[in-house]
Amino acid sequence: MKIEIPKTCPSCASKLEMVNAQLFCRNSSCAAQGQKKVEAFTKGMKIKGFGPKTIEKLNLETPFDIYATGIGEYIDILGDKIGTKLYNEVQQSLNTNLAMFLSSCSIPLIGTTAGKKIAQNISSIEDITEKVLTEAGLGEKARKNLLQWLATTYIEEGFNEIPLNLAKVEKPDIQQKGKVCITGKLVNYKNRAEAGTYLEKLGYTVTTGVSQKTDFLVDEEGKPSSKRKKAEQLNIKIVTIKQLEEI
Repeated sequence: MKIEIPKTCPSCASKLEMVNAQLFCRNSSCAAQGQKKVEAFTKGMKIKGFGPKTIEKLNLETPFDIYATGIGEYIDILGDKIGTKLYNEVQQSLNTNLAMFLSSCSIPLIGTTAGKKIAQNISSIEDITEKVLTEAGLGEKARKNLLQWLATTYIEEGFNEIPLNLAKVEKPDIQQKGKVCITGKLVNYKNRAEAGTYLEKLGYTVTTGVSQKTDFLVDEEGKPSSKRKKAEQLNIKIVTIKQLEEI
């Protein structure tokens, strides 16, 4: 039997785009995408009780909807006990920090590590600038994604209306040993994020790209790559994590 590839999104009927053998809906207003972003947001902000079925029942399409929904609506839809519990969870989540908030907003390349780097320098979203992001060690694509999100989605989807009480993430008092970029597969770590967290504890600043300010490139795989080529051109020392431990 011949299988026909879907041409439109089953949720919003928008045209699907094929990228690397995968289909994507590019409609930012797609309800299914919105509900997934709400689910990711509640998980990142550690707001308990918001599974897919609950989000669908409450008809939540953006993270702002979580806060815009009153306790009466929570109770009417979910019942007194569960509704009150979820409403209280939502109110408690207003006391958070910039790192947790940013990493929960489904911004491409802005995860937990990037959020922490940004929040070590500022505590207010209004203070985010190209310069701040560069000093925090974010790469060009990550900076572009965040600044574009702030100029569009942050306002259009009501993130700016969420009454957050953001606390600053204190920067650990560790002797700084230099800026490090990681490329390729690692020997003793599952991914670069895990290795980056470890290196930051040792006193290194981990960046996403190689520049003249980079002190070391971690490359344990040794295969040709754009980062390795650039590091060689700039005479940046190429090392393993074990070698960095010994510095």
